[in-house]
Amino acid sequence: MKNKVIVTGGCGYIGSHTVVELIENQFEVVIFDNLSNSKEFVIDRIQQITGVRPQFEKVDLANEVEADLAFQKHADADSIINFAAYKAVGESVQKPIMYYKNNLYALINSIEAQKKYEIRNFIFSSSATVYGNPEVLPITEDQDTKRAFSAYGNSKKIAEEILEDFSRPNAEYKTISLRYFNPIGAHASGLIGELPSGVPNNLLPYITQCAVGILQELQVFGDDYDTKDGTAIRDYIHVVDLAKAHVKALQRLMQNQQDKNYEVFNLGTGNGFTVLDIIKTFETVAEMKLNYKIVDRRAGDVESLYASTQRAADKLNWKAELSLEDMIKSSWNWEQSYRASVTN
Repeated sequence: MKNKVIVTGGCGYIGSHTVVELIENQFEVVIFDNLSNSKEFVIDRIQQITGVRPQFEKVDLANEVEADLAFQKHADADSIINFAAYKAVGESVQKPIMYYKNNLYALINSIEAQKKYEIRNFIFSSSATVYGNPEVLPITEDQDTKRAFSAYGNSKKIAEEILEDFSRPNAEYKTISLRYFNPIGAHASGLIGELPSGVPNNLLPYITQCAVGILQELQVFGDDYDTKDGTAIRDYIHVVDLAKAHVKALQRLMQNQQDKNYEVFNLGTGNGFTVLDIIKTFETVAEMKLNYKIVDRRAGDVESLYASTQRAADKLNWKAELSLEDMIKSSWNWEQSYRASVTN
């Protein structure tokens, strides 16, 4: 009997890679997605990679009635992995209420369905943005969370608080929040990867779209930080490593191995790379020069963020294995593969 997992937002970037890893670990997967920031063809690609076609429900989880009907249909599930959220930081600053309504209603409706249909295990897709501007590096899970600059980041912080509050009087429901640092890269097949709507908010898709000529120029926000080359430092992690951590976290829940019924884990490599490190590595991997220029710092950007991943190593038996070159090579492979598929 397969263990059945509902993956909300499963057609998205991290969600789709996690679905692949779940299927390859013999889980039965159902994807819930409203396709607001993802494409349905991803399901075909998942089937190409794994040989298994996950079930799919098109559902707006922020709608209470739609959410309940979808969960009722799959009430035999053991677990929920929640990726369903808007995620563009800049847009969230301009449209905060849209972000709070979507991200928090979708979560609350999922938790209510979880309890109603007795789905015991819940994994939440969180973010290192909950740490704000950290005073100590590397960042451990014991550091205080802070009010985020963006509505996106703050929605993650509030969501974690909702889950922690829910867990106190509901000990039979087990939750893990996974705090991602900077996911990049794509599946080795070149069939799935990051596909942002409109102008990318994240560095790697912006670089690859510049490289294929969709965008004309890459802007580097600030070169006056107190770092080796003046550009900001981030902890970049391969999306496949990230996806594998979700499987490890789910196994921890299903095997009743938690120390408490609400836990948090950082997911990163523990290494910090500057923006110029990423650009130069891309230029080496792709054997081409990028058109970029230095511009003023961006409001709200933090100088340096990188993780302590010791807790994930100790408790989940997980660590990131793929290198920065692997991340960038796979991103470039995906960009070229996808552009070829849409022009043919």
